[in-house]
Amino acid sequence: MTARRFVMVAALLVVLAGAGLGTYFVTDGRAKEGKSAKRKGPPPVPVTVAAVQQQTMAVRLHAIGNVEAYATVAVRARVDGQILNVNFREGEAVKKGEVLFRIDPRAYEAALRQAEANALRDAAARDQARSQDKRYQELLEKNFVSKEAYAQIRTNAATAEATAKASQAALENARLNLEYCTIRSTLDGYVGRVLLQAGNLVRANDPNALAVINQVRPIYVNFGIPEQHLADVRKHMAAGPLAVEVVPVDAQQGAPRGTLIFVDNAVDPSTGTIRLRGQFENQDAALWPGQFVNVSLRLYEQADALVVPATAVQTGPDGQYVYVIGDDMTADLRRVSVTRTDGERAIIAKGVAKGERVVTRGQLRLGPKTRVQIGKPAAEAS
Repeated sequence: MTARRFVMVAALLVVLAGAGLGTYFVTDGRAKEGKSAKRKGPPPVPVTVAAVQQQTMAVRLHAIGNVEAYATVAVRARVDGQILNVNFREGEAVKKGEVLFRIDPRAYEAALRQAEANALRDAAARDQARSQDKRYQELLEKNFVSKEAYAQIRTNAATAEATAKASQAALENARLNLEYCTIRSTLDGYVGRVLLQAGNLVRANDPNALAVINQVRPIYVNFGIPEQHLADVRKHMAAGPLAVEVVPVDAQQGAPRGTLIFVDNAVDPSTGTIRLRGQFENQDAALWPGQFVNVSLRLYEQADALVVPATAVQTGPDGQYVYVIGDDMTADLRRVSVTRTDGERAIIAKGVAKGERVVTRGQLRLGPKTRVQIGKPAAEAS
């Protein structure tokens, strides 16, 4: 019995010793793995970088503008009558002198013929009175007629002369009325909706227009800037014409360019802005009356400006900053002073130097002295 107990105790000791040895190996292995990971540190953070560029940058003022037609004409009838036909399609381009409407001319043709007949009749009477005046003047010189008789002849001749002139004026007026039956465009532009169709009666100088024409080549863009920029605008405008650009919605499209031609003579006290106007050639009709656009007014060119992508600049509790990647591939947090932002580019006053690499993507995982791995480089600011 004693030998049996001894065998059981010995077996128990062997099992316990094996378990302890296994625990030792597991614990020792994990400790070695932890020490190895501690020596390696966290993996580098993948980032995208761009180089700080030094280049000439335009100093601009940005605003929201409204496009205005260069000229607007409301087409109205100058004589009464019925519209016979409309010779254009709504919204199409029309040329100066092109026929737009025709009014029934028959009544005015008859009035013209009557005026011609009256003019001929009164011209004949005038010629007769002139001949009689000349004859009586000769008789007066020979004392064959009295002065009173000649005075009456002279009066008749002057009256006939005036009547002939009045008839000629009536004839010219009749010709104008007949000409007004054909309504033509007075400028090159785009015609709007037809407000009165063929078959309707119109009256001379009716307040309701038949159609409206807008001239869009050239065209105006009106915009306002804060009054604190007025001094700069006037200063640089005195040195030469200032360029105005309309920022296109699609970056692939070209920006229409014009010239600043007007600065209002007073600041709007309700908004604290000053009204400006730019003129654009608009040959491709990219700008349309009534359209709202983003406007950029170029004041001057700043030389040797430090430029980085706007996505590189971050904002924190202490202000704006960027991450600069050093030669040891670690991130360095730099406080920067941003002068202004121009589209996708930021102009830096201080904090970085030309040629340094700044992080444009991946900043959220960075901290001071964080190791990084540079991925595909971002397009350099240009």
